[in-house]
Amino acid sequence: MSVLSANELSLWSQYIYSICGVQLDGSKGYLVETRLAPLIRETGSANLTELFNKVKGDLSNALKRKVIDAITTRETSFFRDTSPFDLLRHKIVPDLIDKRTKASSPGRPLPLRIWSAACSTGQELYSTAIVLKELLVDLNRYDVRLIGTDISDKAVAQASYGHYSKMEMDRGMAVDKMSRYFISEGQTWKVRDEIRALATFRTMNLLEPFSFPTKFDIVFCRNVAIYFSEPDKMRLFKAIGRVLAPDGYLIIGSTESITGLCPEFEPKRYLRAVFYQFKGA
Repeated sequence: MSVLSANELSLWSQYIYSICGVQLDGSKGYLVETRLAPLIRETGSANLTELFNKVKGDLSNALKRKVIDAITTRETSFFRDTSPFDLLRHKIVPDLIDKRTKASSPGRPLPLRIWSAACSTGQELYSTAIVLKELLVDLNRYDVRLIGTDISDKAVAQASYGHYSKMEMDRGMAVDKMSRYFISEGQTWKVRDEIRALATFRTMNLLEPFSFPTKFDIVFCRNVAIYFSEPDKMRLFKAIGRVLAPDGYLIIGSTESITGLCPEFEPKRYLRAVFYQFKGA
């Protein structure tokens, strides 16, 4: 394959931004080349220009979905950056349960709604489910609903399937949790039904308008907005604010900050972790 020309990079950068909001500057030609090389071979294209023309001419949008799958980063692991999960276990969930208990009718299951906004292949949401299972013990006393969304069809399919390779399991999953919450099936590990049943997954583009039937108590949106422009980031977090409960919690990546970008959110610290809430919450 020939080296990506400036014109090809410009075409692809504009197209990729239009379909998933990821910004690629002039230094990212290698990423386009390496990520799209398998699709060039799959489609029998001679080069990236020919592939581009095929993608644009595909009325089924199947090739567009494959471009999204190829370009979007799916770097993830179980209990990635442990501090958000310590935050869940020791601060956020206990506080929410206390508030919801005071506000709920006696005998009714306490509602708990959590959204992983860029769930990738599901490790973040299943890690959250495991924290809830260990913390709350009897989940029948709670109305727990976990939702994972991602722009990649391929990632969402794996998350829904709930099967992981040994390499994926070795990245963050402790041995005792592996045997307790997963079943070994040949060369893969399957999420046990009691954990799998807590989560639903669907494909969603965060830069397109979205809504949900109920507001969320907790929203994870970690390490995805770093690929967006400032105006897109602002629009995304304002949209998240509209589906977050007034006393809800927003958790973003450890190297990210929305202070100054979204003044309605106030950063708060607990131990090594930072989370955001609406001012006055």
